[in-house]
Amino acid sequence: MDLLLIPLLNGLSYGLLLFMLSAGLTLIFSLMGVMNFAHAGFYMIGAYVAVACTQVLGFWAALVVAPAVAGLLGLAFERWVLAAVHRHGHVHEMLATFGLSLLMLEAVQLVWGRGPQETRVPDWLQGPVPLGPDLVFPAYRVFMMAAALLMLLGLWAVFTRTRLGLVLRASLTHPQMAQALGHDVPRVMRGVFAGGTALAGLAGAIGGNAYTTEPAMAAALGPILFVVIVVGGLGSLGGALLASLLIGLLQSLAVAFDRPIAGSAGALTLSQLAPLLPYALLVVVLVLRPRGLLGRRGH
Repeated sequence: MDLLLIPLLNGLSYGLLLFMLSAGLTLIFSLMGVMNFAHAGFYMIGAYVAVACTQVLGFWAALVVAPAVAGLLGLAFERWVLAAVHRHGHVHEMLATFGLSLLMLEAVQLVWGRGPQETRVPDWLQGPVPLGPDLVFPAYRVFMMAAALLMLLGLWAVFTRTRLGLVLRASLTHPQMAQALGHDVPRVMRGVFAGGTALAGLAGAIGGNAYTTEPAMAAALGPILFVVIVVGGLGSLGGALLASLLIGLLQSLAVAFDRPIAGSAGALTLSQLAPLLPYALLVVVLVLRPRGLLGRRGH
């Protein structure tokens, strides 16, 4: 049981980080229909801003400043770029976000260089958390999971318990009626885009300390991010959570219980296949349930 607990916790922590990142993109796609190819770039920006802010203001201030910077960048991009290309269709929007992702990568390398950054966390988050007589788990991973769950609780509260959530849901399902009732739907969309990028920045500020903060971090998570939202179902927050946890557990268990694959050439092992498992899951889900695990079926 002890041998299984640590891989499960590692998978849950990684899966919840994926959810923190994919939640913003899911919200953006749900309301705006924009497939934001720069979303992982906002995650990278959040991580780098957090590194710089931690050195000056400290760890806790970085968790506020990094998502704020990412959200303001998202707000400016939506206001001055996406709004201008929206009338030309979704292809132009995707090309614009793809171009932004390249600009972000070059900007990060220009300012911080190409090497990994040194991260700092409070001393009480650097040690282990005892889980048993001879079993420990990193305290920062526990903090990362708690932050993701708090974010999930906050999103649920906003959407189900506030007037803002009511306006967001109305703008999503009946945008023309919401506009007729006096709500500025384009402004709501702008706020959703900024909020989604801020969530990506928060994920970067937290995840950058658990994993390496380097220019390749966006490219490493970007493809898996889109696997998450397709497997979960486009526009479904619950689906994004389920898919994130499945992918995290699949990869973690594959690495933990590494075994040679019978009949494979060159003694191929299960851990070597771990990076391919999310894409294998994507293929299986698209074959069996094309709209995703929790996606809505067409009428």
